[in-house]
Amino acid sequence: MEEPDATDPSNSGPSDDLVELAHRMFDLAREGDAERLMAYVDSGVPADLTDAAGNTLVMLGAYHGHPAVVDGLAKRGADVDRLNDRGQSPLAGAVFKDEEEVVAALLSHGADPDIGSPTARETAVMFGSALGDLA
Repeated sequence: MEEPDATDPSNSGPSDDLVELAHRMFDLAREGDAERLMAYVDSGVPADLTDAAGNTLVMLGAYHGHPAVVDGLAKRGADVDRLNDRGQSPLAGAVFKDEEEVVAALLSHGADPDIGSPTARETAVMFGSALGDLA
């Protein structure tokens, strides 16, 4: 079998437009633009879209303090417990950033405080968070 010709544009992988769209989705999650992000997800963007480091849209929304992003994605089937490539959970990220509303949103969608490394519970203890008594 012959190797694909790397100089052939038809073998170049995802189109620039697709890559640009993915980057825009990650930006919307970071910025907390839940309305626009959910419109894209409702139009077919995967709710569990993941960046090169394994961070999902939920992880980015949680880490940057956007409960509406977390809630909207979870309602559309996103996995609230999906770990990134470093073994971190969205809940641990929200606890680390002391984002009480995000923690509440994640827990309301069944996030597990005992997964990942460190877990959300361990993160709360490590940083002396008032969220140490996670439900």
